Amino acid sequence: MAFDEVLGPGSAQNVGGFRFWFADERWEWSDEVARMHGYQPGTVTPTTELLLGHKHPDDRDHVADVLAHAIAAAEPFSSRHRIIDTDGNTHHVIVVADTMADATGAVIGTAGYYIDVTDTLAEHRQETLDDALPELLTARAVIEQAKGVLMLVYGLTSDQAFRVLTWRSQETNVKLRSLAAQLVAELPTLRNAAPRMRSEFDHLLLTVHLRVRE
Repeated sequence: MAFDEVLGPGSAQNVGGFRFWFADERWEWSDEVARMHGYQPGTVTPTTELLLGHKHPDDRDHVADVLAHAIAAAEPFSSRHRIIDTDGNTHHVIVVADTMADATGAVIGTAGYYIDVTDTLAEHRQETLDDALPELLTARAVIEQAKGVLMLVYGLTSDQAFRVLTWRSQETNVKLRSLAAQLVAELPTLRNAAPRMRSEFDHLLLTVHLRVRE
């Protein structure tokens, strides 16, 4: 996955991309992720130490363990935790990622998105509803199912889950109803081993649009 593919054109301010190479623990982050941490883009180079230093004290050990496991097992770095920016503000984020491979197919790192789910979502949700109301009225059931899955996997509220769905819909230019239906349809492909369920679902969420047939 190339870095420009991670970031995507016109990503929302509450979503930003990152890449992490396992061998030398080298990070790259987008301008949006820098701002989530309170930095102006280009003013700091992200490192593991810097990123862990911004984790909420109650979440820091957990994130460090998740990251260490990602490096040891060559698996995506995925988490839900809180970060504290340079002004002392707390952000609730989920990290959705997939593996990053070299030309031979060997896994060399992980790449994906930070999604800030802190803000109140009423205005954003209303804008989306205004744009997609006819579709939502006829597809409410499958969208609610998809929201329920996101709420379970990521520990989100209903509005936060809706934001993640609409972000993927807008980012991939796939209708919300179609994306939700495909996501629900592919749930049986996930294996039941709990430790890997999260990373498998991350991969499904980031690639499901490729298999939607309008």
